[in-house]
Amino acid sequence: MALDKEILKTRLAEAEEAYHQLMIGAREVSVNVGNFGSVTYNQASRTSLETYIANLKSQIAAAEGKNSVRRRIMKVSF
Repeated sequence: MALDKEILKTRLAEAEEAYHQLMIGAREVSVNVGNFGSVTYNQASRTSLETYIANLKSQIAAAEGKNSVRRRIMKVSF
């Protein structure tokens, strides 16, 4: 089920605000995930919130017909 682009953008804004709150010292933040209720994130689950934000950005790009594949730097250590 594809979500409306505006709903995705609203959720992205909420998730980015929650991430900002974590970065400035909030202990916990909650993000509304539509019909599923809300999810609470804390400093330990920050990477899960980052993944959620990336997923929302990908869904928005797909809804707008843009290529959502991003290249990343590959780190090699010996």
